[in-house]
Amino acid sequence: MKREMASRKIHLQCPIATINVSFLRKVVFWTFLIACLPSCSGKSDDEDYEDLILNKTWVLTPKVYESDVTLILNNLLEGYDNKLRPDIGVKPTIIGTDMYINSIGPVNAINMEYTIDIFFAQTWYDRRLKFNSTMKVLRLNSNMVGKIWIPDTFFRNSKKADAHWITTPNRMLRIWNDGRILYTLRLTIEAECQLQLHNFPMDEHSCPLVFSSYGYPKDEIIYQWARYRSVIFGEPRFWRLYQFAFLGLRNTTDLVRTTSGDYVVMSVYFDLSRRMGYFTIQTYIPCTLTVVLSWVSFWINKDAVPARTSLGITTVLTMTTLSTIARKSLPKVSYVTAMDLFVSVCFIFVFAALIEYGTLHYFVSNRKPSKDKDKKKKNHLLRMFSSKAPTVDIRPGSSAVQMNNASHLQERDEEYGYECLDGKDCTSFFCCFDECRTGAWRQGRLHIRITKVDSYARIFFPTAFGLFNLVYWVGYLYL
Repeated sequence: MKREMASRKIHLQCPIATINVSFLRKVVFWTFLIACLPSCSGKSDDEDYEDLILNKTWVLTPKVYESDVTLILNNLLEGYDNKLRPDIGVKPTIIGTDMYINSIGPVNAINMEYTIDIFFAQTWYDRRLKFNSTMKVLRLNSNMVGKIWIPDTFFRNSKKADAHWITTPNRMLRIWNDGRILYTLRLTIEAECQLQLHNFPMDEHSCPLVFSSYGYPKDEIIYQWARYRSVIFGEPRFWRLYQFAFLGLRNTTDLVRTTSGDYVVMSVYFDLSRRMGYFTIQTYIPCTLTVVLSWVSFWINKDAVPARTSLGITTVLTMTTLSTIARKSLPKVSYVTAMDLFVSVCFIFVFAALIEYGTLHYFVSNRKPSKDKDKKKKNHLLRMFSSKAPTVDIRPGSSAVQMNNASHLQERDEEYGYECLDGKDCTSFFCCFDECRTGAWRQGRLHIRITKVDSYARIFFPTAFGLFNLVYWVGYLYL
């Protein structure tokens, strides 16, 4: 009995154990399956997303991160020596130059210089800076300029040059993957311009801007214009050429031989023509009016000494002031300019008008009465009183006026009653009155009546000044 009961107990426990093991296996399996489902689904989603990205990058340009550009620059600068030019010892470095003229002016004629604002560009190849990347060009700021080799270009005729640093240095650097480099910067230059002022203010000038390498001769560096129109200028109406008109520009390439070698020199010439408006208003018109004003004295009575003298002195002083003002806008050149010539001739005309009256007053006021003429005058008076005729014609040029049965001789002072000048008996150049026309007056001499000098001056001075202006303006404007 005990054995049977024990066997039955063992038989009953075995199915239970068997059931518990299978059940546990099922529980563990489903638990593991449930736990694996999210991870497996996430993995499949990630794989699908990566496949999508790979498909997109296969069609579009791959994205380049900052770390890649930094890596490129670090690789380029590793072992790079910026003290050595490209292709040193192999061939010369060719520098292509471009220039954009932002503005020109003002032009300072006294210091013989002009101001110009430009964007200056230089292009060259440096094989040491080639790189392999999907990026074709690296656009860099001015911080990279000091780490690579750049040309030692300088402006030969500059008195002062300033680079713009506000708000940041106005410099740009670009490096292409084939080693081509573009370097641009903005400059304001005060350049020398030797003005030839012989025709001032009707002059034209060609102001140069000259640049070259400071230390590399043509065996090391060769400059050349990058293209046909390498010099481009902006809108001229915003330029500060107050007294000048811009005619155009031209660029040249020359070779200068020095003791240190032959250098390639690039030049840009700006053709300028001076505008005359300012000088016409400030100098030419006032000088002309002053000369015309001096002619007014020819119509004033010769006995009005204060009026004619003050007018002559005033016009002379005015011309002196005008000539001084005209010279202030010019450098102290040793040759005569066109304006100097005009002002000097105007001064001569004004001074000659004053001298004309001085000469006239001197000869008229210093004529001496003649004793013979006094006797003739007395005889004529006796005849006049004894004659029954109301009027007596004594000599040509005189007239008798009857007053209270008495006739008085009304003489014209300029025609009768005086000797020839200082008793020279008409041998001098001038003659006083009609009697000098014949008799002692020498044959072949020009007859000028001193009292008629004002009448002659009224014709001579305007005619001479008009002829001078005709020759002056035609000669300087058209010849």
